[in-house]
Amino acid sequence: MTTRIARQKVLAIVLAGGRGSRLSPLTDERAKPAVPFLGTYRLIDFTLSNLVHSGVQDVWVIEQYLPHGLNDHLSGGRPWDLDRTRGGLVVMPPFSSPDNEDGEFSQGNAHALAQHAHLIREFGPDLVLVLSADHIYRLDHAEVIRAHLEHGASVTMVTTELDDPAGATRFGNVRVDDQGRVTEFAYKPDEPLGPTVTAEVFVYRADVLLGALETLERRGELGDYGEYLLPELVARGDAYAFALEGYWMDVGTLDAYLQTHRDFLDGKGFALDDPEWPFITSSLARPPAHVARTARLDDAFVCGGAVVAGEVTRSVIGPNAVVEAGAVVRDSVVQPGAAVRAGAVVSRAVVDTSAEVGAGARVGGQSANSRPTVVGAHARVEAGADIGPGRVVAPHAAVRPGEEDETAPEAERSK
Repeated sequence: MTTRIARQKVLAIVLAGGRGSRLSPLTDERAKPAVPFLGTYRLIDFTLSNLVHSGVQDVWVIEQYLPHGLNDHLSGGRPWDLDRTRGGLVVMPPFSSPDNEDGEFSQGNAHALAQHAHLIREFGPDLVLVLSADHIYRLDHAEVIRAHLEHGASVTMVTTELDDPAGATRFGNVRVDDQGRVTEFAYKPDEPLGPTVTAEVFVYRADVLLGALETLERRGELGDYGEYLLPELVARGDAYAFALEGYWMDVGTLDAYLQTHRDFLDGKGFALDDPEWPFITSSLARPPAHVARTARLDDAFVCGGAVVAGEVTRSVIGPNAVVEAGAVVRDSVVQPGAAVRAGAVVSRAVVDTSAEVGAGARVGGQSANSRPTVVGAHARVEAGADIGPGRVVAPHAAVRPGEEDETAPEAERSK
């Protein structure tokens, strides 16, 4: 009943514990993997869908920050057929133990793996597949595993090429030789090695991983796996890269989050409804979207239960969201249950779940290069208020005309 690919026992560990502060306020009241995407999905849906279609059915989800909403979405693994009698999806919350009765939150993803090392040993995998829960991509992990075995690798890093090498400073950078061997690795360097970065998917030989974690723990060198773990394995000379073909995006910043929605609107993403590889989510049945005769739609995704009577251009309107007659939504994401009232203008912004933009209010900048504006979940922008580009409204807050500077401050710039 356990997952075996190429005769190897495989355990997948999904790291879903980080706060995702660069996506604030979208992550102020929910875990980053539970942030909605394209209205219908949550970010973690792409990781889980890729796993089950690859034949991986032993999946651990390590949680930490605000896990309750994420657990509600995971539904015990049922939407992905991971609610199995043996194996399937297992949620791993923070815990205490006889050795540490007070419990401890992990201080980085390598530390999170080390905290669960005894459980990994008990499971007894041949290979450990470690993934992040907040990237948008399509990948057959079975192909990565086969390449890993062919190379006899200690670790195989899935890599992708950035259009702008300057952005590599946010990721693990690699240099690769003609045989695919990783010859150099740098974690978030000040000067990029080049456009090739890790896509936050790694296949480890289990015995090598556990041995390295034990060594690093003795040295006090855990933290994130890019800091010590991966350099340790690259130094062995048997770390390899697997190039991911096709679309990949880390949506860890507000700019990237909006850009990824735009990419799918422009057809740059991948098929979401491929019958051989559908992306699966946990969602309620909703009535059809209602597009009124006063509506104008141009290049938009409109989800079930939405009511659109205004103008929507290059935007996503989530389930049960409302855009009233006379309202304008451009280059934006209106999340589930949010409302944009008559005469309001929303541009280059995210209006989060159940938030409301009042009649005649203005949210966001008009330029394509404007910094994103975010109205937090359940917040209210009162009629006539004007919130400029790059500002954020905290969840549940109210913004009244004349009080925008106090109640909608500028967002911190992402590093």
